[in-house]
Amino acid sequence: MAGYPRRFDDLFQFFGPVSVRRMFGGEGIFADDLMIALVTSDDQMYLKTSDATRRAFLAEQRKPFSFAKGGRKIDTAYYAVPDRLLDDPEEFAQWVKRAQDVARAASAKKLRARRR
Repeated sequence: MAGYPRRFDDLFQFFGPVSVRRMFGGEGIFADDLMIALVTSDDQMYLKTSDATRRAFLAEQRKPFSFAKGGRKIDTAYYAVPDRLLDDPEEFAQWVKRAQDVARAASAKKLRARRR
């Protein structure tokens, strides 16, 4: 049931409250007004990563969210959630917490850059 804002409550129960906003034909998942995940129109969830946290996704052979622009494929910093985590909300919460930390660090970096 795409678009239902409470549909992720069970999955995020050990992480905490999130909000869902429609965007780009899918949905963005936000915690503390920071986008930590995205869900595509086919219900694939991706978490925000950094160089350090991306290793765990690559170890599970997960791919980035990509889109085409100007005839080129653009990979984003959002990587597909390992399917096994969807059945383990406690471990999923740990991965989401890391995504939230990445989003906070990126936001702080942007804020510092604007102040210069």
